[in-house]
Amino acid sequence: MRTGNSASIAADERGLIREAFRIERLTDADCRSIFFDWALGLPDDADLQQQAARLHAIYAKDFPDHPMTRLLKDAQENPMKTGSRRGRFSRRAR
Repeated sequence: MRTGNSASIAADERGLIREAFRIERLTDADCRSIFFDWALGLPDDADLQQQAARLHAIYAKDFPDHPMTRLLKDAQENPMKTGSRRGRFSRRAR
């Protein structure tokens, strides 16, 4: 495992993704929770797809069947859609 990689450190400053790969029997739900915690901790101007791609490139070779590997791959290929936070009130005619 290449946990000392500087790209890993830059993309995962808090080490959440790195630690996920060290946990045995991690479920898909566990990985999603860790992933969202990691994503929420990124700087506002960070490109989530790019950061996920960096981490995937670091860990996929050593952990091809890990659920976090699949999640990172999905995150880089399918951008998260951000919807309006204005709610129903903003859609009503005024």
